[in-house]
Amino acid sequence: MNLVEELGKKQMKAPEKLPKFAIGDTVRVHFRIVEGDKERIQVFEGVVIGRNGGTGPHATFTVRRVAFGEGVERVFPLHSPRVAKVDVTREGHVRRAKLYYLRERVGKAARVKAKQRSTKGEEAEVTAPAAE
Repeated sequence: MNLVEELGKKQMKAPEKLPKFAIGDTVRVHFRIVEGDKERIQVFEGVVIGRNGGTGPHATFTVRRVAFGEGVERVFPLHSPRVAKVDVTREGHVRRAKLYYLRERVGKAARVKAKQRSTKGEEAEVTAPAAE
């Protein structure tokens, strides 16, 4: 194992501290920004349109939002200490691994469907007979 891999492993966040989100989810990323000698947290809210690198040391995720009529995309390193936290505000239901097609869409056409909460799975767990 070379030096770069060792440093990457040391700086990785613990698996239980990694945020749980998927492609199509609307997230709020709290990102630390250093301006001179001051540090502040800036929030970037948008739809996750892609993830790269799985959960490895070089893993990243791309968030897209429309600000003042202009599409803005930002790539965040998953294990960066500058990413303070990631809040999932809305879970989306998509059938693609990358949502690059949203770049050409405007307005309501650019929306992602909300994930349906199934009550069937919960009922099955409740009504299943206990194993003895």
